[in-house]
Amino acid sequence: MLPGFLSRAVELLLGREGRGRPLHLKAAGGATTVLVVVMLLGSWAVIAAEHGAPRANLTSYPKALWWSVETATTVGYGDFYPVTFWGRVVGAVVMVVGITTYGMVTAAIATWFVGREQKRHQLTHKTHELCDETAHALHERFDRLERMLGAKGDGD
Repeated sequence: MLPGFLSRAVELLLGREGRGRPLHLKAAGGATTVLVVVMLLGSWAVIAAEHGAPRANLTSYPKALWWSVETATTVGYGDFYPVTFWGRVVGAVVMVVGITTYGMVTAAIATWFVGREQKRHQLTHKTHELCDETAHALHERFDRLERMLGAKGDGD
């Protein structure tokens, strides 16, 4: 069941099912997918870069995965860190991709809120226009009725 859930989540993130989805949602989904891949590969790469280095504390994949999560989110507890040049390069890539992804996701959420408010404003504006048109039509009918009653009263 889990692989089906994961494949469905990736399809939704990449927007393969919803062709009419807004670009900002597709971009945020794509960036999130890239972030997950970078974190998984970055964990492996930092272990390879740190292998055999003196004072290396990233010695297992679970530790490296935790390090990549805290690096991507810019938390950086300091419990794990790369000590080699190439390990730090991997860390910089994970940081940049993480910061970019969270920025894109935040922008997508803000765009969704703004779009929702714009739709609400458009509906309110259309409702006011419809009310104005209805009031104008009613005034015309009343004017016509008054003319008809006035003409009928003159003819008596």
